[in-house]
Amino acid sequence: MNYCWMNGNVERAEDLRISPFDHGFLYGAGFFETFRTYEGHVFLFKEHMKRLCDALAEYRITFPYDDEEILHAVRELTDLSGGREGYFRLNVSAGVHDIGLAPAEYIEPNVILFRKELAAVPRGTEKTGVWLETARNLPESSVRHKSHNYLNNVRGRLELPSLKDQEGLFLTAEGFVAEGITSNVFWMKDGTLYTPSINTGILPGITRAFIICSAKNANISVVEGEFPKMAVEQADEVFVSNAVQEIVPLNRVGNHFLPGASGVYYENLHKLYIQAIGHLKEG
Repeated sequence: MNYCWMNGNVERAEDLRISPFDHGFLYGAGFFETFRTYEGHVFLFKEHMKRLCDALAEYRITFPYDDEEILHAVRELTDLSGGREGYFRLNVSAGVHDIGLAPAEYIEPNVILFRKELAAVPRGTEKTGVWLETARNLPESSVRHKSHNYLNNVRGRLELPSLKDQEGLFLTAEGFVAEGITSNVFWMKDGTLYTPSINTGILPGITRAFIICSAKNANISVVEGEFPKMAVEQADEVFVSNAVQEIVPLNRVGNHFLPGASGVYYENLHKLYIQAIGHLKEG
């Protein structure tokens, strides 16, 4: 049986109810975070919560729970699932109001923590990068938030038969490399790590920030900027990242073949990622 946590209570997934007057449904006023557990622990949890709370504060949506309450909910759902690792989505929807943009703030949001089973995908499983025809849209704010307004990603997803073996790669309207449908993008060239700048309108990924920090600590030069897709197609290695799949090596982008999981820099950076997870478990 699948369980969720909603507004402080554990409920069966099939029993969840939300009003059609919730402004998350009517106007897309809501935000979410996705993360996974490692032996019951959430990696980079505080960073995920800060990103979520920053978005909520900008749109004047109250968040009535502290970090420990959310972690307790994670543990409750994990226990109900037999202690298995899980994929979690923490969703905050603005709450119920009349039709129209009347409220100056949202003080009674609907907060739901969803859990589903993690896909059994071995680390190092490669994907192919596919350039999307759909352009990456501009964010509503100065920085992109992980919001309910996800249609641009949905539109890109519809171009691919599956995300299991492929990752769609967005370009901006100006033709600069942006990000993947569900990931941030990195590539290596001549010993330097490149990734699109936040100024391109991409999501400031939590895993992205961790990889950048890890690379710098390993004395790898990191360059963030605006790059044409040719830069990726001439790269020595390419990989994408998100909190659930970690770091995923690409074996091809367009017609450009890549070393995939055998790439030296991918191996080194993923090793640092796994070591950090090990420290999380020890703590």
